[in-house]
Amino acid sequence: MGRVFVAVGHGAIEAELNPVLEGGVAAQTASLLQDLVVNYLRSNQYEVAAVPDYLTEDQMIRWINHHAQSGDVAAQLHVSSAVNPTQRGTRFYHIAANEQRRTQADQVLQILLRRTPQLLSQGIHPDTQCPIGHSRFCRQLVIPSLLLNLGFITNIEDRQVLQAQRQDLGLGLAEGLAYWSRSIESAASLSPVPTYPAVNVNLNGALIYGEGILAHGNFYVPIDLVDQLGIELPLTSEMRRLSYRNVVYVRAIDLSRFQLSIHPDKENHTLILRSMPFYPGQFEQIMGRGMASEVQMIMFLKSHHPEGFSTFAELPKLYREESAIEGVNADIAFAQMCVETDFLRFGGTIQPEQNNFAGLGGLGDAPEGATFRDLRIGVRAQIQHLKAYASPEPLVQESVDPRFRFVRRGIAPTIDQLSGRWSADLQYGQKLKAVLRALYESAGFF
Repeated sequence: MGRVFVAVGHGAIEAELNPVLEGGVAAQTASLLQDLVVNYLRSNQYEVAAVPDYLTEDQMIRWINHHAQSGDVAAQLHVSSAVNPTQRGTRFYHIAANEQRRTQADQVLQILLRRTPQLLSQGIHPDTQCPIGHSRFCRQLVIPSLLLNLGFITNIEDRQVLQAQRQDLGLGLAEGLAYWSRSIESAASLSPVPTYPAVNVNLNGALIYGEGILAHGNFYVPIDLVDQLGIELPLTSEMRRLSYRNVVYVRAIDLSRFQLSIHPDKENHTLILRSMPFYPGQFEQIMGRGMASEVQMIMFLKSHHPEGFSTFAELPKLYREESAIEGVNADIAFAQMCVETDFLRFGGTIQPEQNNFAGLGGLGDAPEGATFRDLRIGVRAQIQHLKAYASPEPLVQESVDPRFRFVRRGIAPTIDQLSGRWSADLQYGQKLKAVLRALYESAGFF
């Protein structure tokens, strides 16, 4: 029987951490659950590897890959901490475009819920719905892996379950992971010599029959097709390759970083690959024209938080209008609003009535940030602040951004360069790009 690797997650995956105290409680809670799961599995004669919790994420991934063998599985336990105390729920993540892994995650979740029905289940999600658009744990391990976000220590209801029912949680997780491990071993015993079914590939509208393969639930495409797209793949372990019948294949989901969309079409046994319609580097440029229409922004916002949209229904229109005046990409400004306000849920120090949709600071020592008299002025201030970072050009309209003059003009023309500047979060740019990509996918651009 294969081993079960149990790891503890590094930090929150749903939102930025609260002050150190809450982050420490979250990590401690996850570590205690790891101990319980490991002990329960070992008491039932399962071979378990408890990943040392002092390892960094890079070290953890290398450690598991070094010790892992065929038939093993890995789970990462997260307990999150959010600025918004109403945010709660259990959510499991799997590598995107892998139906097999989605089914396995659902089986583990259902077994856990039988032990702890008090959990608020948020269901199973592809890792593309993580804040930065992917999970390294799900993608870079050589064995099947799942990321299990068990709840939010900052929410009263979740905290009660996580702390008062820790034994039930640990037992439910152990039972779920044991079931998953047995199913992996059973599947491996039926096919000792790997044979992978062929799948069709639709590449930018051109159907190529039988050129892809499905390996361990993941779609792979020949390296020759990747070369046709002009993509230079790095020679790193992050780009998963395999050799099958004397052809080198690349895991399709890893190509998403090159602005490709990956859409499995199960009914037609086809993998659909589409290129994003951008010139190189255009996707990241703050100055420019957006692609999303007002209607597409509305539909995207409604799909994430309909109540928030009903309160701020004018925002998509205002973002397009104000961005066009200053030459800022409206899509980026809109995506930034979604990240900063958690799709208009707010919940942090800034309140909805402040009309501050990007966490703009005020002057003086006011801890709550800037306040603007109406929606349009709040959006305008955000657009002007973005222009301050991205361009040395003067403003078209009178400045309403209280901190415009403090910015070194043009120092951050791309999304990634806002990390550590607009926000102390070093993954801030990745989070913006993840929402921007989701907006474009929902609009059908690629």
